[in-house]
Amino acid sequence: MKQPSKFQDTPTMYFIGVTTGKSSIMKIFPAWAKMLGRPDLRLEGIDLPLHASPELYRRAVEQIKYDPLSLGALVTTHKINLYQAARDLFDYADAYAVTCGEVSSISKAEGRLEGHAKDPITAGLSLDSILGEGYFGGTGAEILCLGAGGSTTAIILHLLNKPDSASRPSRMIVVNRSPERIEELKHMVSALGSDVEFEWHVHTDPERNDSLMAALPPGSLVINATGMGKDLPGSPITNLGQFPKRGIVWELNYRGELEFLSQARAQAELRNLSVEDGWTYFVHGWTQVIAQVLHVEIDGRTFEELSSSAALIAGSAAPSLA
Repeated sequence: MKQPSKFQDTPTMYFIGVTTGKSSIMKIFPAWAKMLGRPDLRLEGIDLPLHASPELYRRAVEQIKYDPLSLGALVTTHKINLYQAARDLFDYADAYAVTCGEVSSISKAEGRLEGHAKDPITAGLSLDSILGEGYFGGTGAEILCLGAGGSTTAIILHLLNKPDSASRPSRMIVVNRSPERIEELKHMVSALGSDVEFEWHVHTDPERNDSLMAALPPGSLVINATGMGKDLPGSPITNLGQFPKRGIVWELNYRGELEFLSQARAQAELRNLSVEDGWTYFVHGWTQVIAQVLHVEIDGRTFEELSSSAALIAGSAAPSLA
């Protein structure tokens, strides 16, 4: 049995990301742990560079697998690459993890190391809170998703599983810088089957994204899932790009320079936009994984209590809940 790089002396949950120390969760987690009856539990960040080596991903997973007091982890930016590098270390992967080829949650149960892809659940909860039911049927709106990583995969899965056709868009446009991710999504969509028309684009040209956005019908949803504004500088659109009238803009991040979010807010009044940041997505994402790691149920009331606590601690970082 391979030994971990270090044994913990107290129960520890990990946060595997890029700049974990800048996340509000580092301040929020101790309060949440107390509220959930685990004041002994601490959170430790593991910062890895974008597209890190497989060895670094495996080392992080081995730490959790072989150290009894390393209980699990939430994985952000590295969800796909980590799972590809360390797939053989998991004793169980849920259906979403297999379908999406990623893990956002690492936990243990009865001696097994388990991987779960929670994003289809957390993205769905967040998206439903933004749109409500039947939004597309009532508006004729479409979706432009800039970026094709794990969050986009999760959003697509959630939408395609909607039983009511009025809650699915007639068309969804996906843009990504690498053709490999687009091909993977095409394969997934084809295997699932859907009445949603998909349009795929491979480029990194913000002016082309402006043109795609300009052609959307009123009320459409524009999503920044590129990581630009947090893990990468800049925005996937230019300052001249116009959001659809009465549209909904969803920036999946809640921290960083958030240039895309600023561009949307600058047009909010003129274009009658509803602008959402990633705070609710952040809270849903963390509570889902913590529940899995600790094997506890977080019901609606508990979620609201945790959300309120997080907003008070994070202050201005949580504008949608402040």
